[in-house]
Amino acid sequence: MLKRISPNEIGQNVFSLIGEQWMLVTAGTADRCNTMTASWGGLGVLWGGPMATIYVRPQRYTFEFLERSDTFSLCFFTPEYRDKLALCGSRSGRDVDKVKECGFTVFEGAEGTPCFAQAELVLVCRKVYWQDLDPSHFLDGTIDGKWYKKDYHRMYFGQILEVYRREG
Repeated sequence: MLKRISPNEIGQNVFSLIGEQWMLVTAGTADRCNTMTASWGGLGVLWGGPMATIYVRPQRYTFEFLERSDTFSLCFFTPEYRDKLALCGSRSGRDVDKVKECGFTVFEGAEGTPCFAQAELVLVCRKVYWQDLDPSHFLDGTIDGKWYKKDYHRMYFGQILEVYRREG
């Protein structure tokens, strides 16, 4: 069962949580949403409150849902879900219903934000800012060629509205 907690109670290493465990970025509605696996992002404090940052390329199907939605969720899972996260990172929601394929149960967080009941940790976020990455701002010239083929991410800042953690 997921229990609502304060963002201050997360208490996990965010580098491991995001970079090693991965997360599902989900936007839309409980009835029609799309999700994608991500291992780039951040958690911290900005503008006086808890904030999450995510990075999504424009060609991703989830990008369309993020653009139409005021909110998004970040869901983190235990290792037994790794194969499902791999599927969500390798298949497009244009071609397959990833939620159905993975057997996820959707519940609504704040403002109707789609979240997954199987997650061990859920962050519900309201978009407060976005910006497209600009290659002219890379101070390390190797980043562009190593990570991009002119398909730069859009960065979203999300105010964390709710946090849920699995109890028991």
